Amino acid sequence: MKRKPKILVVGSFVMDLIVSTEKFPNSGETVLGQSFRTAPGGKGANQAVQAARLGAEVTMVGKVGNDDFGKRLIDSCKESGIHTGFVVTDPSVSSAVGNVLLEVGVGRAAKNRIIVVPGANMTLVPEEIAFLREAVSQYDMVVLQLEIPMSINELVAKYAFEKGIPVMLNSAPSAPLSDKLLSHLTYISPNEHEAADLTGIQIRREGNRVNQDDLKAATNFLLSKGVKNVVITLGSAGAVVANQNEFIYEPCADVVEVSDPTAAGDSFVSAFITGVCSGLKHWQALHFANYAAALTVSRMGAQPSLPRLQEVVELMKREDHTDFDFSLLEVLK
Repeated sequence: MKRKPKILVVGSFVMDLIVSTEKFPNSGETVLGQSFRTAPGGKGANQAVQAARLGAEVTMVGKVGNDDFGKRLIDSCKESGIHTGFVVTDPSVSSAVGNVLLEVGVGRAAKNRIIVVPGANMTLVPEEIAFLREAVSQYDMVVLQLEIPMSINELVAKYAFEKGIPVMLNSAPSAPLSDKLLSHLTYISPNEHEAADLTGIQIRREGNRVNQDDLKAATNFLLSKGVKNVVITLGSAGAVVANQNEFIYEPCADVVEVSDPTAAGDSFVSAFITGVCSGLKHWQALHFANYAAALTVSRMGAQPSLPRLQEVVELMKREDHTDFDFSLLEVLK
């Protein structure tokens, strides 16, 4: 019997401070908001929580401040069953916060604007992850993002590459990437804007119709840098996965009302790699990830919105009309 996949996430913790409003303020303008709340987030922690809720065995490596936010961020991961013994607490710096401004209105999809103050995330140093040189071999996949120092991402990717362990880089927020880092990646997952920054190729679209030639040019550029597989997310237009032998495009699972797009990309990336590590083919993992992300955008907040396996399966069984083999997900239960 196959075992549950073991996934290592090295990344960020961020406490989201969320303000909802009917209208984003212009420069110099003050508007009255609708609500305020806090929710645990951070791309790294979000992706770790999503993988754990989908059934993977997850270990999280990162850094928080010795403050109330830091404790809450770690507790949120523990509540999802994540191993947090390698999370460092730094008394000299605050935990990261994300200022999330959410524009909501009746009859229109929610939009967000986010400013992240990285705090402890950017103080992670090589000595604190040196143990991964050997320990990385215990995992089926390593997942990285760009809310921690680039030098740490490059080092962890190198450790994994040397041990033959697949690496997924969710290349967000947008930043230049070295050819060396790209050559160590098994998967890279930018959104369409991040892909344009990395490749110089604008992916044109009209509504939800995406220019396929632009998509192929962008994926081919990244493949030429040594990345084995490219996954580009396109928001409401869906997503694509490509390698030297495949180019698979799938529309968005447009089966819910969008309440909050926060963490949708994190949900997608994590569901995709959890599916891949469970033995799904790329088209199946893409399909699974689209439905996980759909559930996420139908709810408020980052980690509070991330679905569990049974919820994704139930939505797929209700709304999906493909020949998806649900027995393939049994390993995650």
